[in-house]
Amino acid sequence: MYRVRNPLGALWNEVNTMQNEFAKFFGRGAGFPNAERVAAPLLNVWEEKDSLFVEADLPGIDPAKLDITVTEGNQLTIQGERAAPEIQGSVWVRQERPSGRFIRTIELPALVDADKVEANYEHGVLKLSLPKHEAAKPRKIEVKTGA
Repeated sequence: MYRVRNPLGALWNEVNTMQNEFAKFFGRGAGFPNAERVAAPLLNVWEEKDSLFVEADLPGIDPAKLDITVTEGNQLTIQGERAAPEIQGSVWVRQERPSGRFIRTIELPALVDADKVEANYEHGVLKLSLPKHEAAKPRKIEVKTGA
């Protein structure tokens, strides 16, 4: 059987290699072997009338080792560690999933009642419910007439 070789195949391989090298240089994608890589999760944050909600994808992380704090009423910090995979008798071809300790702090758009925050971890997703502090909720002010 006769195979037709794609004349652009080698060129595309070179282009992909070059893109990967640029990504490494600018800190995206698989980093240099000794470079510190960020393992912090990306977050979704949304607001409703009485609460804020946060979701973070944290697959493979032991929820008992997560440290979640609210400081100053509106600073949310999520800390943890993603263990590096141990592959015996193999050589990495590509390693894009970051590992190591992470700390992620964000400023929330409203004060929250830290005593009422709830955290659930299910199917690798951390879900936080952060009820707003009474001081952050709008209050109707009654206007009195001076008679």
